[in-house]
Formats: sequence, C-alpha cells, structure tokens
Amino acid sequence: MIKFLDLQAINGQYQKELKDACARVIDSGWYIMGNELEAFEHEFAEYCGVKHAIGVANGLDALILVIRAWKELGKLKAGDEVIVPANTYIASVLAITENDLIPVFVEPNPTTYNLCPTNVRAAITEKTKVILPVHLYGLISPMPELMDLAKEHDLLVLEDCAQAHGANIDGKKVGNWGDAAGFSFYPGKNLGALGDAGAITTNNGELAQTVKALRNYGSHKKYENLYQGINSRLDEIQAAMLRVKLGYLDQETARRREIANCYRSKITNPLIQLPEWNDNNHVFHLFVIQTPKRDELQKYLADNGVQTIIHYPIPPHKQSAYVQWNQQSYPVTEIIHQEILSLPISPVMTKKDVKNIIEVCNLWLVD
Repeated sequence: MIKFLDLQAINGQYQKELKDACARVIDSGWYIMGNELEAFEHEFAEYCGVKHAIGVANGLDALILVIRAWKELGKLKAGDEVIVPANTYIASVLAITENDLIPVFVEPNPTTYNLCPTNVRAAITEKTKVILPVHLYGLISPMPELMDLAKEHDLLVLEDCAQAHGANIDGKKVGNWGDAAGFSFYPGKNLGALGDAGAITTNNGELAQTVKALRNYGSHKKYENLYQGINSRLDEIQAAMLRVKLGYLDQETARRREIANCYRSKITNPLIQLPEWNDNNHVFHLFVIQTPKRDELQKYLADNGVQTIIHYPIPPHKQSAYVQWNQQSYPVTEIIHQEILSLPISPVMTKKDVKNIIEVCNLWLVD
C-alpha cells in the first residue's frame, strides 16, 4: 500500500537533527517561552517576510487569538460579520464563532477552491468587518484582488495559512498579505511539528504585542494581567524541531511541485478532474482531484494499493455543530465536498510510487 502520508519517513530524514534539537532543550532546563521560541519566531518571520511571528499552541488558536486581539483593540465587536469560504475546514469557522462574530459563507471558485472576489464583493454588507481567505490545499488565494476589496470597504484581512506555508504571488508569501495570518504546524502540514503547534504573523506591532499577552494568560509581565487571556504557547521542544524542519521546507516544496506536475501531465483519465494553478504559487499540501464517482474511485484505488483521504466529506454549514445553518444551500461547495479526493503527495514518495499511482488512475473505468 502506498501510504497517503508517511510521517515516519518524512521526519526520519532529519532524525539526528531533531533528536539533537530535543536534547538541546532538555539540557537547557528551560521548556516554555525560551530561546528556541524566540529564535523560531525570528526565523519564521524572516521566512514569511513579515515583522512579527508569534508562536502559539495550534493553528486554531492562531486564528482565534487574532480576532480576539482585534476585539481588545476596539477594531471588532460581537455580531460583526466575517466573510469566509463555505468549503473551508471547520477551524476557520470555529475561530469566528468562538469570538461571537458571524460567519458569512461565500461560494468558492470551483476550479481553484479558493475565495472568488466577485462572490466576496456580493456578500459585503455594512456589518462586514473581516475577510478571511483560506489558502486551501496549498494554493494561495487571489490576494491582490481581495486586498483591493478590503481597502475599498475598510475591512480587515485575516489569512488562514494552515495549508500553504511558503505559497506566494510574485514572491510575496502567504502570511504577508493580510493584516494578520494564522499558521498551523500540525504534524501532517508541509511544515509540521511533532505535536500541535501554530503561529501568527503580522506587520502590526500593536497587534503583535496584544497577541503575545493574550497567549500568555493576558500577561506581558508575570503576575500582571492586562487581559482575560488564555494559555496558548508554542513550547520550546516544538519550536526547536520546527527550526530544523524550516530549513528544509523549500526543498520539500520543490519535490511536492515536481510530483504535482507529473500528476498533471500524465494522469489523462477523462473521468478525473485535475486541480488548476498558475506558475509555482501552489505548495501542494494536498493534491485534490474531483470526480462524481468519488467513492467508487477511492475504493478502486485502495483495492489497487493506493491510500487516499477525503478533505473534507462534510462542509461546515452541514455540520451538527452549526445546526442553525444546516438548511442553507451552497451548491458549488456541496458538489466539491461530494466529489473531491486527495491523492498521496509528499517529499518522500519515490518515482515508482508516483508512476504506480498515475498508472492506476489512468486504468480506472466506470461500469
């Protein structure tokens, strides 16, 4: 069986460096808010091209804390509307509702799966305060157009970069387009820790300082609390391991792009719709194909030794957690969630693995 994602093999490439990084932290005797976190924040900010990176416990907290900080700074209030793609992972929506704001679901571009500026414009009301573009599957959203819309309507922009580390438009990377951004370093991400981890990026110093307090019980100074904060800190061991893996991110991305281009040029089965992208702005966290016979294709691939995953089978507005939106209809989103399937793509896949997947896909027939 070709695994969908072999994390043992991915992390095994850097085993000695990762173990050395862990040993360095253990030997230091300092495990929270220390030198490793400070160094990683500096290195990741430099990588993204931003002034500030703030390590937090996970990607969901990153999004929650940005919105919470904007509320503390008087830029948002309960009941404000946030435009978000209807086909995103539920974390993007949870961050909005956790802060007592209202998600406004917008249909995506059906070929890129990302926000469609025309649909965003149509959804803007006097209550709209934030656009939350999600760079889904590793493809950067149409940020120049979205930023123009935000400027025109005086809106904040919060990028969800959980799947798109390093994706860019004309060299300007995700995390450096909006007013702030949230990243996840969940182990399966392109830049993955060996546990939960996340970060916020921004060029706004006031926002950065507010988030730093909020992640640490609302405190800038021990035992003095400016806000009713939470405990959401990126620990020293995860920061140290992320520093190791950040150094290899671009070469791993290059391998992902190589595999994706191979898929795109050699999967010729007309029953399979391939993803679209321009130039090298896609970092391929996932390689997502589409077919009305998705379940049949997934079973066929499994029977022929290829593990696949559905990202995601149920859209947020159909989840039991959001029963108030269950009756809403987003046809494009619903078709996407019914038809998409993610093929294996990772930097440790062999040429033989890729060749086998292509051959199996091309031999698939529908009865």
